[in-house]
Amino acid sequence: MNILNRSLVRLPITILQSWTSRCTYVTNITDVPNFDMENPFEKERKQCILCKHNIIPDYKNVKLLSQFQSPYTGRIYGRHITGLCEHKQTEVETEIVKAQSAGLMATYMKEPVFIKSPKLFDVENPLRPHRF
Repeated sequence: MNILNRSLVRLPITILQSWTSRCTYVTNITDVPNFDMENPFEKERKQCILCKHNIIPDYKNVKLLSQFQSPYTGRIYGRHITGLCEHKQTEVETEIVKAQSAGLMATYMKEPVFIKSPKLFDVENPLRPHRF
């Protein structure tokens, strides 16, 4: 290998250029197949439920915000449970705090009216499970 490298270094540049041009493979446009299809191996991009339906959380929409709050402790569920993107999760958290400070939402318990409302996610099976 070293002998070959030494001999190539001592050759004039014109000889090296002609040698490399003969060794490269030139493709014609007719040789390349025309693929108009999308990548079949590309994974489908996941979106959070609020981004998918283009919902902007508002502090006056207590029914929506109560879905992201524990019915027993009033704790706001994390992203690994709700499946929200980072931007929507921070929006939901700030709107919950606004609604609680405005007196529209309870801070420690969920309103009994909203306990039987349909679930947006399963609290028992988080999207990203933790070790506990």
